[in-house]
This record gives sequence, C-alpha cells and structure tokens, in this order.
Amino acid sequence: MIITDIRAEKIGLELNKPIVISMGTITQGDTVIVKITTDTGICGYGEGAGVSFVTGETPESVMGTINLLRPHLLGINPFSIDHIHSTMDRVIVRNSSAKAALDIALYDIMAKAQGLPLYRLLGGIRNTMETDMTIMIDSPELMADQAEDIVSRGFSMLKVKAGINPYEDIAAIRQIRERVGPGIDIKVDANQGWSVGDSTRILDELYALGVSAVEQPIPYWDLDGLAYIRSKTRLKLMADESCFTPQDAISLIRRQAVDIINIKLMKCGGLYRGMQINTIAESAGVKCMLGCMMESNLAITAGAALVASRSNFVYGDLDSVFHHKGNPRIRGGATASGGILTLSEKPGLGIEVDM
Repeated sequence: MIITDIRAEKIGLELNKPIVISMGTITQGDTVIVKITTDTGICGYGEGAGVSFVTGETPESVMGTINLLRPHLLGINPFSIDHIHSTMDRVIVRNSSAKAALDIALYDIMAKAQGLPLYRLLGGIRNTMETDMTIMIDSPELMADQAEDIVSRGFSMLKVKAGINPYEDIAAIRQIRERVGPGIDIKVDANQGWSVGDSTRILDELYALGVSAVEQPIPYWDLDGLAYIRSKTRLKLMADESCFTPQDAISLIRRQAVDIINIKLMKCGGLYRGMQINTIAESAGVKCMLGCMMESNLAITAGAALVASRSNFVYGDLDSVFHHKGNPRIRGGATASGGILTLSEKPGLGIEVDM
C-alpha cells in the first residue's frame, strides 16, 4: 500500500457565538480537511484547525504546508508513521496543525486497512470517554448562567476560562460553585493571563472553592515560574501552551513544574506525537488531559479515540463540537449524550467527508 494522492480543502464551521479567552477572541471557525488516497482504494481523512495566537497557523497556512509536504509523502506506505513524521519535520519545522491533519488521515487509513475502529487500533477496549464543557469569559453572573445551563444538559465537568482579571475570576468561580453545587468538577484555565504573583495569591481561594486543577496560569515560557507556583499550592497545576512537543514534556517534568499536561493534537502534530508525550508523562507519574482547539467532529473523534485507549488521560476537554454548528459535509464519528462521547464501531474514524 502506498500514498497516491493528498488533497486539502478549507471548510467553514459557523460558531454559535464568539469564543472569548484571555489571549483573544475567536470569531471564525474555519478548518482544513485533508484526504489521503492510497493505491488500494482506501482513503483517510484528517483535520488541521490551527489557531493563530496558539500554533501560529491559519487555514491558509495549513493548506500551504500540506501542499508543501505532499510531494515528499507520495509513494510512501501510510503505515510508515515514524518515517513520515521524520520526513515532515525535516521539510518544515513547527506547523503542528498541518502535520496533525496528515497524521490523523494516516491513522484513519491504518485502522480501515485492519478493519478496526481507530480506538481499537490504538489498543483501546472501551468506546466511550467523558468530556468537560468550557465556560467562556463574561461577567460572573453570565458565566454562572452558562454553568447552570451546561450542568442541566448532563455535563459533570466544567472548564472555566479566566486570566483577564484575577479578582473577577474568583468572583465567577464562586458564583458558579454556588449555582452547580459541590458535586461538579471545575477546572480553571487562565490561558497565560496571570502573573506568578497573581497565581500564588489566588490559588488557595480556588482550592477552597473546590477547583480541581488550574491550567496554564502564566506565560508559556516561564517554566521556573510554573515550578514555583506548584511548590506553593495544593491545587493540581496543568500545562497547555508550555507543552507542544515531547521535548517540552521532558523540560516540564525535569523542573517538577506540573501535575498534568494538556495534550492537543493540533499543538503536537497528531496522534503519533500525542502518544509520545503521554508515554513520557506516564513514565514520570504525570497525568494528561486531551484538549482541543476549534476542530470539527473529525479531529474530536480522533482525540476521543486516543483518550479511550490510554488510562493516563484523567480528563477530556473535547468540547469544540458544542461551540459550532458543524458542517453537513462531515458526517459520522463520535456521538454525544451530555458529556459522554461514544465512538463509532465502523473501521477507522467512522467519518465520511464530501470532498
């Protein structure tokens, strides 16, 4: 089996409303879908949904990178995943969402060739996983309204965006906890918005409010700051923007800077690198969460398959499909009931795309 063609196309995803976080506001949900065809007639689908202020990519740059990589991948066996990643990294550095799109399509092909759903190809024995739902930055009252609505829809885990004003963040968490009660898991994501001083001042208050973990409180480059904060709090500390690569995971672990690493397929370059990061973390006793950007159900299904196949993932944050209207050209994949995602038993991702 060899790769005979690679095509990429931008597909629109209409957001339900703008996504507001400390680093900026997302108003467009466009994504890039890739189709890899083989000489056996088996084709695979992948997705690259970069965010400019996180991965440095746009849909146009993702398509440009895929077109750049295309001639270097034609004629290669899609099962040669290590060789393919080495080739991509040699041709162009970073551009992780573009590489993720190709990686996911390759795993779709491999699973289809074996007649297995992707989660089983990856070693999983269960076809379900639980995701949280994210509350975007707004007034504390409106954030509490969001929380109450989300819990009423069957979610038992919330992730609350923060990082613009630490005192309003505390007020929002307090109102959310009052509304949803003690039984709902709450994580807080500051998206690099706090300082070390802010963090050490307010984390005890968050702990008292029953917050289970705080994600990326300070700028991604300040690993020593993360280690200092971790030494001063009982809360679990999670890295997101500080960890793109397996090498980043090693640096965080060496500094004893985190309890949890948020792996995102769009940050790390797909399932292959995501599994490497998880293995490094697990070997050091560090847990993982699988997060997302603004992907369609295609990449969300790939991420859910990874979570379902690895016990070291203690959280899933695969909620982007609840923040946009989807696209009728992308069909199948994981289905949702409240916060539970159920994976398809069809071979591969169980996804069909009109392209």
